[in-house]
Amino acid sequence: MSDDDTRAHGEEPDDRPDPDLDPVSAPEPRGDIGPVLEEPPGPINWNLLSAHDAEHAWLELNQWVNWLRATYGLPAAVIPPMWHRHPELLWELSALHTHWLNAYDPQQNGSAPIGWLRDFADTRQRLRDWVAASGTRLDRDRPTRQTRWPGEEDAAPIEDTPITNRDEDFVAFVIADVERRRQIEHDYYASLNPETGEIA
Repeated sequence: MSDDDTRAHGEEPDDRPDPDLDPVSAPEPRGDIGPVLEEPPGPINWNLLSAHDAEHAWLELNQWVNWLRATYGLPAAVIPPMWHRHPELLWELSALHTHWLNAYDPQQNGSAPIGWLRDFADTRQRLRDWVAASGTRLDRDRPTRQTRWPGEEDAAPIEDTPITNRDEDFVAFVIADVERRRQIEHDYYASLNPETGEIA
């Protein structure tokens, strides 16, 4: 039954995420990468995304980052292959993507792209700083070093990991992130009292 048929019967279409959907079976990237929303989006808070929303946000951001690095010939010192494994790069690129969507929205002022390009220049320098601090490179990756404050446990030794297939790693990373979020959601709803709706 189509969404139109569903609405005709007085029901809302089922927008729940398909539990079998994963990044491996996601549709091929579109030929263009223009805005897909009816209105410019607001900022994305990655800490609060549901499993369903995170999956789609990851796929769209990954597609856009690939377009960005190819269009502007960006080296790995600005956008490394494993940017998805470094939160500081994720947040920076996500903010830049949202800024781009808003700047190139058809309803936006015609001079908005100039503002985005100016901010893009600033962002490239910040990305270089983040990449240099993180230690991730074109052919190898390691988690960003964390400064341990007095009283905190010592971190495990950090070792470089060779990058053999970036796209496979991205898919595995997103699947794990989506499953982690799905488990958090499951645990939360399982803790609710079905009669009162309060946490038991």
